[in-house]
Amino acid sequence: MTPAHLYVHVPFCLRRCTYCDFAVQPGRRPDVAGWQTAIRRELELQFAQNGWQRGAPLRTIYVGGGTPSLLGTGGMTALRDTLREFYTLESLREWTAEANPESFTRELGEEWRGAGVDRLSLGIQTFHAPALRWMGRLHGPDGARTSFQAARAAGFENISVDLIFALPERLGRDWRSDLEAVLSLNPEHVSLYGLTAESGTALGRWVEAGRERVASEDTYSAQYLLAAELLGAGGFEHYEVSNFGLPGRRSQHNSAYWSGAAYLGLGPGAHSYLPPARSWNVRDWRTYQTMLEAGQLPRDGDEVVEAAELEGIWLGLRTVDGLELAAWPEAVADQLRAWVEPGWVEVAEGRARLTPTGWLLLDQLAVELEGVAKRRGVAQA
Repeated sequence: MTPAHLYVHVPFCLRRCTYCDFAVQPGRRPDVAGWQTAIRRELELQFAQNGWQRGAPLRTIYVGGGTPSLLGTGGMTALRDTLREFYTLESLREWTAEANPESFTRELGEEWRGAGVDRLSLGIQTFHAPALRWMGRLHGPDGARTSFQAARAAGFENISVDLIFALPERLGRDWRSDLEAVLSLNPEHVSLYGLTAESGTALGRWVEAGRERVASEDTYSAQYLLAAELLGAGGFEHYEVSNFGLPGRRSQHNSAYWSGAAYLGLGPGAHSYLPPARSWNVRDWRTYQTMLEAGQLPRDGDEVVEAAELEGIWLGLRTVDGLELAAWPEAVADQLRAWVEPGWVEVAEGRARLTPTGWLLLDQLAVELEGVAKRRGVAQA
């Protein structure tokens, strides 16, 4: 069946941020027309090779990047017209598009609303001017507020704000102040990202050369828990390890990922999941274009998801829905109950859910729980 969830990657950025490990093409003149042509061609190839019938309903769309706001006025409408050649859009429940403050205007927002975008994800990251300069961001604290107000004026009633925590402590960024500034904007959703020094990024090279130090584990944990406390007090539901939404404002697209639903990804570096296989595109923009022009899907790799048990545990634990105890062997349920005492798990109504403290240990706990499940299987055999 044609997947009902679609991710579309816009690779263009004015510059690459110091911490960025995404598939981006920096430059002042993004090839928007070439990107529109490539997206249409990739859709044609996907539908042909998978035998999908046109006119299937889409439930969610997420346009990410990169910087989708660099598509300019008319870009999102053109994308909508392309998607209508392949899908029925009347069934859409959510259409999210990302934007950076320096390239988002009320006029652009109005065009996006007219195209059908009903949810905006705004990459504010911080209100601390020195930290913004260190990151390589092109907007200042006032630009973040101005772009948020422009989004409201354009008619967006569902706005998500991105924040980065655990910045190098020498920058002097006040994390509590940033959280309070976000709360004062009254967004419907907040996503948090802990800074990591990925190899291949400017930050990764700085750390490897000893020119920069990332925040300590204690600082990372303290800032994450402070966010959970303040956002929770502000009426937000901490519904996934990194995401907070007002009641009824969970990200429907991302929730589809976490539920294990099928999805299609278009664009450089985009991932797709057509059970039981996961695949991903080449990251380089020019290579992506060239492969499509040659009539090839721009695939870089694929894999069959074999560790289904670990994936099910990890996906279950990362959301507030947790794991249903009765659905797992007793040894797994016992281990989950044992984590109540250290404060990692809460058990209620037959389900085990990680606490914010437990979410800090998500990967470790998921692997440990998988080990318990495997040992239980071996014992039974």
